[in-house]
Amino acid sequence: MALQPVSRRSVPEDVFEQILADVLSGEMQPGEPLPSERRLAEVLGVSRPAVREALKRVAAAGLVEVRQGDATTVRDFRRHAGLDLLPQLLVRSGQLDVSVARSILDARLHNGPKVAELAALRHPDGLADLLEQSIVALESADDPLEQQRHALAFWDHIVDGADSIAFRLMFNTLRAAYEPALPALATLMAAEVGQTQAYRAVARAIGAGKSDEAVTAARELLEPATAALVMALTALEEQQ
Repeated sequence: MALQPVSRRSVPEDVFEQILADVLSGEMQPGEPLPSERRLAEVLGVSRPAVREALKRVAAAGLVEVRQGDATTVRDFRRHAGLDLLPQLLVRSGQLDVSVARSILDARLHNGPKVAELAALRHPDGLADLLEQSIVALESADDPLEQQRHALAFWDHIVDGADSIAFRLMFNTLRAAYEPALPALATLMAAEVGQTQAYRAVARAIGAGKSDEAVTAARELLEPATAALVMALTALEEQQ
């Protein structure tokens, strides 16, 4: 085992996380000016270069607008931020944001059939074998968490087969937001990851280049667990 030294969080990273949390929570409203670099450094007890580096990250994330010689102002992240913000939006202050979780499910149900359709249209060499390997691994897995990981690998291959950088980046972001919740979702996802024949239906349609059938099979695979998850989120929302 090649162990590496454990790196500590940097000061700019901590500053970034604090500003991010305040913007996402609404503590800092769109159009509101941020304190000056000097004031932020004083309040946070850090150096101005650390604040400056953190603000660059905040600006790159689309959360603030920096104008030379003018105040740095908060932007509406809903209009200016990118998908990379999704994991931070999903869980804030240790709490699941139900509306964000629901939107991830919407994207999953919409994007899955589409990438299956594109993969069927393009069906690159070797894709059918990779999908079969994922299904075999899924069938042989007993642990629910391991089953979900094999299911993610199955979809990872389909996204590669779709050959779309936009869908690839969306998949990466959705997966980053989704993976931390895998243990909690094990029971709800069992109805999906246990249906290996449904995965085979998707794989057969893609391998045969039948895009319409791939769309139908993908939707039939994804809809049951999606409906179960939406019901669970609705129940959670009612309890909050």
